[in-house]
Amino acid sequence: MDLAYIPSPSDGVWHLGPLPLRGYALAILLGIFAAIWLGGRRWIERGGRAGTVADIAIWAVPFGLVGGRLYHVVTTYEPYFGEGGDWVKAFEIWEGGLGIWGAIAMGALGAWIGCRRRGIPIPAYADAVAPGIALAQALGRWGNWFNQELYGKQTDVPWAVEIDAEHSVTGTAETFHPTFLYESLWCIGVALLVIWADRRFRLGHGRAFALYVAAYTAGRGWIEYLRVDEAHDVLGLRLNVWTSILVFAAAVLYIVVSAKKRPGREEVVEPAALDEPGAAGKAGADAKDGEPGKTDGQDEPGDASGAADDQEQEPATAGAAEAKTAGDAPAGERGRHT
Repeated sequence: MDLAYIPSPSDGVWHLGPLPLRGYALAILLGIFAAIWLGGRRWIERGGRAGTVADIAIWAVPFGLVGGRLYHVVTTYEPYFGEGGDWVKAFEIWEGGLGIWGAIAMGALGAWIGCRRRGIPIPAYADAVAPGIALAQALGRWGNWFNQELYGKQTDVPWAVEIDAEHSVTGTAETFHPTFLYESLWCIGVALLVIWADRRFRLGHGRAFALYVAAYTAGRGWIEYLRVDEAHDVLGLRLNVWTSILVFAAAVLYIVVSAKKRPGREEVVEPAALDEPGAAGKAGADAKDGEPGKTDGQDEPGDASGAADDQEQEPATAGAAEAKTAGDAPAGERGRHT
């Protein structure tokens, strides 16, 4: 007898009159809003404009949802196009089934389109939203809890999740490893890691995003190994485990190569933000804090006043030079000029 476990919701859908509210969809939407909120704050801190992250998300989110669904349907096609499958269910996204790999790939394409329209470098945008994406995944994973899906092996640990007979792989109500919880907590840790590393090492040119990818895939590999849902195996490992290994290696390689070729961080992430009132002052403050707030050839703070002083002294200097030529220069002036 299990003395403690995490109960699953008896129903993942609530009805407000004719409108159904699905727990899976609410978890996804909550994650999207959290990602936009955190990404927006980080974008402003980097010198971007308020609202830019949300505007680009209008492109990235739909692309990401389509990509995530396509990846799931292609890699798990049997329920839709296999023997006895129903292809119409491929469009029932509320029933679950979003592949993170497809969501990130297609979402990046949508973000690239949005960034290109605004003249924004996509690596800088990706760095800003990386922790937000991890936070979105942490919240979105609770949609699997509402649907009683994607759980792990049977266990009697106190934090096991109870799955009812209808959704259990054994056909009876049992307790399993709550892999949705493991991944949710892991993603929160990834978000905190990226935020810390970005502040500590001033990551730029896509390296904060690459760190997110590497950290997430490191956890996804062992979490995927616990799952018992049907999946394609390649050389004894689940397909998503192989995907995690390959993507992890690519992310680490990118961090190493990028750090050598393009060290530091972008000086300007959104050119239009430079035209806003106070932008020049912010750039000066960033320069004092070690930010690359000025470009080569720009004067340091105080140079303008120094130049003005030089201009005011030019007539006097010229007069002193003439006096020296005539032998009438004051004694003090004779000692200063060599």
